Amino acid sequence: MLENTVMLSQHGVAFLSASINMELYMPAYAVGIINETRLSGAIRDYLEHIDATLQPYLGRFIIHGGPYLPLEGEPTGDLIVIEFPSLELASSWYDSPDYRAIKPLRMENSVGIVFLAPGVPPAHRAIDILV
Repeated sequence: MLENTVMLSQHGVAFLSASINMELYMPAYAVGIINETRLSGAIRDYLEHIDATLQPYLGRFIIHGGPYLPLEGEPTGDLIVIEFPSLELASSWYDSPDYRAIKPLRMENSVGIVFLAPGVPPAHRAIDILV
């Protein structure tokens, strides 16, 4: 169960705190692998507005581009990973009016792939995929 609470920081700024039952927690991720970005005013507008679209869905950036430390092969693009508390919230964010309003700014000025991926529960073990 996810319960949201508005809290006040020591600096007087309100923020959303999530109380999560970790046994039921199954995060989800919006993943982008961007191979080309045309830096423009449109991309700047997109970057200035995306954070506000994430907040109502409790989304937060986990990875936002490089630099990378290559271990096996060379990265072919910039990796972007945004975490959400659930696949439902991730999907709702992607389909939200606020995100749909800025999505063309990214799509018209970059080349890559974007997808949603479910996470795994905290007790997940590698062998679980074979069950």
